[in-house]
Amino acid sequence: MVALPGAALALAALLGVSSAVLEVHVGTRSVFSVEGQQAILPIWYTSHSQKKPVIIWLLNKEDGAPFQILTYLDGMVKVEETDLKPRVGFLYPLPTHNISVVINATRERDSGQYMCTVNVADEDSSMGKNVGIINLTVLVPPAPPTCQLHGDPVVGANVTLSCSSSKGKPVPRYQWQRTDPTFQVFSSPAHDRVKGTLKLTNLSSDMAGLYICSAENRAGSAKCSVVLEVRSTSTKAVIAGAVLGSLGALATVIFFARRVVSYRRKKRDSQEEAANEIKEDAVAPKTPAWARSPASDTLSKTSTLSSIAGARGAKPPSDTSSYRGPPPNEAGGGRPRNLSPTPVLNGTPRRRPEPPAPPGGLPPSGLARAGAVPVMVPAQSRAGSLV
Repeated sequence: MVALPGAALALAALLGVSSAVLEVHVGTRSVFSVEGQQAILPIWYTSHSQKKPVIIWLLNKEDGAPFQILTYLDGMVKVEETDLKPRVGFLYPLPTHNISVVINATRERDSGQYMCTVNVADEDSSMGKNVGIINLTVLVPPAPPTCQLHGDPVVGANVTLSCSSSKGKPVPRYQWQRTDPTFQVFSSPAHDRVKGTLKLTNLSSDMAGLYICSAENRAGSAKCSVVLEVRSTSTKAVIAGAVLGSLGALATVIFFARRVVSYRRKKRDSQEEAANEIKEDAVAPKTPAWARSPASDTLSKTSTLSSIAGARGAKPPSDTSSYRGPPPNEAGGGRPRNLSPTPVLNGTPRRRPEPPAPPGGLPPSGLARAGAVPVMVPAQSRAGSLV
């Protein structure tokens, strides 16, 4: 019985000692703030010392080492050169045991682990008791989403409505609903709230209307909408028929145009070929037997009118109508048949006048006696083609 009071005194003394030890207290381990709003990190400390403390606030991010953002030393507050400098400070004027920090106009990159350490010159603290840690998470509301329609909205077809937001922390979830002409909320499996898709199958005219998508998270929400107009298959058939008819008419015009161009081209080519053809005349007559004599050996029997005329610079006759060689000999004698009598003038025979010989050449009768064979030489038109 006597030992009980001694034990109570010992416990009281122990409690008194512990109450005199420096300790930092944290109001909450996690703080959430919406981007653009204010965030308060609640921390205070207990101490019996009357001396001014040394307070240091640090920010520890996942992608780097901790760095100082705010200090209180020798009765002076110092804001470090960081992105938080114009927006961070102590919530209450120091010195005070409430050393909470306020951050204005929070941003997403302000998220991280904030640590506060307190030290007093003449007061001890147990391991880790002078440090307070608060995790700050800055939430970002969803950005206005984009609504799209995928597919051809005709009766009996399938379409998909999609909704997507480019920004949001945490990642937003999506909700589709129809508001006009009747209100309707959709659920899985047709509606995927994570991907933001809504699948509509076997469309009918009753499914037309205004569809609204809401992107939501803890920071807020944003909406977009799309109007679904379901067309009948008859309209689609009319459009397809008009397109096919136009294509058919165009193909017919092109076909006949090519036929006309081809016909004209062939006609022109045939006319040019006909103009370039050489017109062949009748076969030249054979040389009469009476005109063949040894005296013609001085001239080649194979000479032609064209070669002789060319050598003397004269043009050959254009046809055989002027040829007047003697007819073939009679069967019984050397006189030619059907020779007309030579005209006699005053008792003297008169010779028929011969055609004038070309300049520098022989007359046709001389050429015939020499054994020359008349040959038809094609003439050349002014256009350059042979006729």
